[in-house]
Amino acid sequence: MHILDAVLILQALLGAFDNLWHHEWAARLPQRRGARRELALHAGRESLYGALFLGLAWWSWHGALAVAVAVVLAVEVVITMTDFLEEDRTRQLPPFERWLHTVLTISYGLFLGLMAPRLLEWWQQPTGLAPAGRGPTSWLFTAMAVAVWAWSVRNALAVHRLGREAAALQEQPALPPVPRHAAAVLITGATGFVGQALVRRLRAQGRRLIVLSRDPRQARLQFGADIAVVGTLDDIAAETRIEAFVHLAGARVLGRPWTRARRRELLESRTRLTEQLHRLARRLERPPAVLVAASAVGFYGVPEAGVVCDERSPAQRGVFQSDLCAAVEHEAMRMEAVGLRVVRLRFGVILGRHDGAYPMQAFAARLGLGARLGDGRQPMPWIHLDDAVGFIDWALRRPDVRGAVNAVAPDRCSQAGFSTALAASFGRRAWMRMPAAPLRRLAGEMSTLMLDGQEVLAHIAQTGGFVYRFPTLAPALRELASHPRSAVRMSRSDGGRTADDAASM
Repeated sequence: MHILDAVLILQALLGAFDNLWHHEWAARLPQRRGARRELALHAGRESLYGALFLGLAWWSWHGALAVAVAVVLAVEVVITMTDFLEEDRTRQLPPFERWLHTVLTISYGLFLGLMAPRLLEWWQQPTGLAPAGRGPTSWLFTAMAVAVWAWSVRNALAVHRLGREAAALQEQPALPPVPRHAAAVLITGATGFVGQALVRRLRAQGRRLIVLSRDPRQARLQFGADIAVVGTLDDIAAETRIEAFVHLAGARVLGRPWTRARRRELLESRTRLTEQLHRLARRLERPPAVLVAASAVGFYGVPEAGVVCDERSPAQRGVFQSDLCAAVEHEAMRMEAVGLRVVRLRFGVILGRHDGAYPMQAFAARLGLGARLGDGRQPMPWIHLDDAVGFIDWALRRPDVRGAVNAVAPDRCSQAGFSTALAASFGRRAWMRMPAAPLRRLAGEMSTLMLDGQEVLAHIAQTGGFVYRFPTLAPALRELASHPRSAVRMSRSDGGRTADDAASM
């Protein structure tokens, strides 16, 4: 393999890692309206890379055609420089991402240096395409071209969807300005899956909102000027009027393996911020009235088959997901000493169109690849995103609601039943089965999230008058499978209209 090919392959691998790890996993750019321009730049650059991979895989570009290759390389440089400026304008890059971008820049510079003599040699030849296949290397470049083009299309579709959602929101009547003296709701994790939907609902109700974000620039672009964004709770003055805390922040539980370091990260990402909220509550001249904190049904661990858990059921010590939820709730309960009413919402699997557990499962189901995990009999407590947000709103406005509250739908189902219903929402069948043993071997204790469930009853919600928008599974899945534009309209209008109708570990 020529050194030029090796450098280009290295560039592709580093770029793929940057896309998956930073853009997709960490920053979740396809879910952020403020990232539309950056995604458009990525889509354009990826389309050029695809053309470059395929063009160099099989041919030499002689004469005037060498200019076309040079133009592609030059345009890629312009797009990358513009992308760097856009990233600095819109979001706060972590140190490792900046380091990786530096390595990518050096690698691309090396590629250009190696490519220049070849382009000059091609330029001196008569104009035309000369076959230059190199066996396995050419096929590898072809595969990379297809993969990069697919990712380019994926980013372009995200740009289109985000633009359509923004247009749908602009079509709604303008919201009245929020009085500056009004008490605010402080939300952590507002840029996340549940947080974004909660911001839409509370904003539509005319609430004044303060958002805590690790990336204030991106949050300001995402939410607009009418929502206050702070990068640290120390930026909030003691005289600020805050009526409620909503604590949704925390690293994703499902994803990377539960190593010792990962477990510590999952715990500290939740409890450390709760401690900071505790200090803020003590510092404020007038402490908030309520804290609504996100927990999960993982609190109940792995109960024996047939056991139905309600809010009085104990945690299962020694099971990590249970220990994590118990520690989070313990920190939240400390706020009662400051005089806050504390509501601990134990969410089931939250089903939303653009994030969480639903999108990947829906993609597989749409392709006819819906699967039963293990024997499929494990219970799967679930809740639609609209009702998850409704639970938070309900807990904020009901002074009689306190303590643990199971935020799950009343329609209980098994994993196999969910997989079948999900496939049916796309007119498909769930015919595949995935044995439990390989999953347990690959994912370790994290496999309990997929293979062991909890039969959970939302006793307090049902006796307290909470009204679900989606109490049963089939209508919830049909709505999620419908056109996203209607969902944007619905989330905007429902937030200001409903009273007692309807986040995730």
